[in-house]
Amino acid sequence: MRVKRLRIRAAVFALVVIIGLVIDRVTKLWALHGLASGKHIQLIHNVLSLSLVRNPGASFGLGSSATCGISILAIVACIAMLVAIRRTSSLQWTLALSFAFAGAFGNLIDRAMYAEHFLDGKVIDFINYGWSVGNVADIILAIAGVWFVILVIFEFPFQPAESAHKNQLSSDESNE
Repeated sequence: MRVKRLRIRAAVFALVVIIGLVIDRVTKLWALHGLASGKHIQLIHNVLSLSLVRNPGASFGLGSSATCGISILAIVACIAMLVAIRRTSSLQWTLALSFAFAGAFGNLIDRAMYAEHFLDGKVIDFINYGWSVGNVADIILAIAGVWFVILVIFEFPFQPAESAHKNQLSSDESNE
């Protein structure tokens, strides 16, 4: 039964990540071509528009001079999320971690693809909220962040009791 659940979680992870990355890449490629030469598209007056920005930093342009460091942190975070997904038996946590991985990896792809030196590439941002410019990967990360908060607030178990109990029994048996 555990193998079946692991396969389901792996399939969910793969599906969420693939869909998230495809949407992120397609929208960024559109932005590179459709918003070139300083083109600006107003969607909601003074609230939402589209304009191309190449961001070397993190959210809100923070860490603009530490692009490589941000990239390394993103790699570490992606590895940690893969480990966490492998360890959880909760589909809710798997989904939240999958969204976070897709968002972080989507921006990491930009940092690698558009790099002049080691992982110093700029992220393609184009959704202008007036106070910040982001992309689909950022939206996916925000959804994951809200999901994490909800899971923690409502004390949703990372490893449901029955699964945790089975893992403890397996661990105890292997220690004997």
